[in-house]
Amino acid sequence: MSDKKYLIIGSMRHGKDTVAEMIREITGMNFMGSSMAAAKIFIYDELKEKYGYKTFEECFEDRMNHRAEWYNLIYNFNKEDKTKLAKEILKESDMYVGMREYTEILKCIEENLFDKIIAVYDPRKPSEPNDSFNINIFEISDIIICNNGSLEKLRKTVEFLFK
Repeated sequence: MSDKKYLIIGSMRHGKDTVAEMIREITGMNFMGSSMAAAKIFIYDELKEKYGYKTFEECFEDRMNHRAEWYNLIYNFNKEDKTKLAKEILKESDMYVGMREYTEILKCIEENLFDKIIAVYDPRKPSEPNDSFNINIFEISDIIICNNGSLEKLRKTVEFLFK
């Protein structure tokens, strides 16, 4: 585990996990996404009967079909402590990928949980609806990575920032 902690945010399908994988390759830091962590910790148990999931993996793979519901479940999980999921992720990971809620990010900033907040933004893709992601990445991020070209261009940007 690294002594640095990063939060990577952005709308769905803008490249957050890809950037996290590149940072891992460059620095050796590890990461966990909010959906993966939440599914393991509580969402699978919450939704398995409702949707007939047989495995945790099946639940996780179906998350794209229920973005707003997952957002609400994570919001409720963090109701008493806005940093609860972030702290769970940071016990095992250097990077948290995919926080979605503005009040949660503010509380994490207040508690200095992250050294840097990195946003990944692809202007060619639509922004995510507010019912599943309500953070203004341009207001809150320390670094904004514009993912508007090839995978090689993105890799060069990440290498420039982290080598």
